[in-house]
Amino acid sequence: MTNVEDIMNETTPTALCRIWRQVTAPDGCRRDAGLLLLRAATGLLMLTQHGWGKLQNYGDKADTWADPLGLGGPTSLALAIFAEVVCSALVVIGLTTRLAAIPLVLTMLVAAGIVHWDDPFGKKEFALLFLVPFLTLIFTGAGRYSLDGWLAHRRQTSNGGAG
Repeated sequence: MTNVEDIMNETTPTALCRIWRQVTAPDGCRRDAGLLLLRAATGLLMLTQHGWGKLQNYGDKADTWADPLGLGGPTSLALAIFAEVVCSALVVIGLTTRLAAIPLVLTMLVAAGIVHWDDPFGKKEFALLFLVPFLTLIFTGAGRYSLDGWLAHRRQTSNGGAG
């Protein structure tokens, strides 16, 4: 692999092409870059556009929140906030990604399959669109560019490359 100084001494288009080739090399970097993009975009959208508003307005929404599982509105809202804020943040940084994606998948299944069951498809669509990437991350994991990947590399290095 070429060091950064060598790349910077090249002309800008050549340097960008070389960086692009390195990032998209068939050694898994492309897959890991895609997983980073998937995690960051989906997790940040869920956190900022859905979870954060619920967290800020918990007191106002708790008593009137839907209770699809019979746990009570405040508990249902707290579980949605946990998934959409805490678990989304874990997905973004790539820490315990597979585990963190499970509550997000369950929340989206409840939203699409129970809360919005009788609504037009357009009301279910957002939940389904979030469901797919979080379900994908359960199968794939976070990838190399994550805290999960860093911890796995660190464990492997500390074990002398075994395992």
